[in-house]
Amino acid sequence: MREHLGFLKTSSAVVKIAAWIFLLFGFIGGIGIFLGLVPGEPRWKGLLTLVGFFFFFSFLYIIAKIADLLINIINEIKKE
Repeated sequence: MREHLGFLKTSSAVVKIAAWIFLLFGFIGGIGIFLGLVPGEPRWKGLLTLVGFFFFFSFLYIIAKIADLLINIINEIKKE
């Protein structure tokens, strides 16, 4: 299991960065739609976009945190 620690650390960092990028783009897009900057789209889609991207952010961030937790568990097992 020790040979996978580098992969877990790297993938956790990449997924966290991707989660924050999705949240940023979702926030910008959702606010843009909500403020009426996108012609032809109703304002309620802006709120739906914000909620959807926040859910996607939460999902990705939880996956990264589970990988971090797995790394900590493996490190604790190595100590014993």
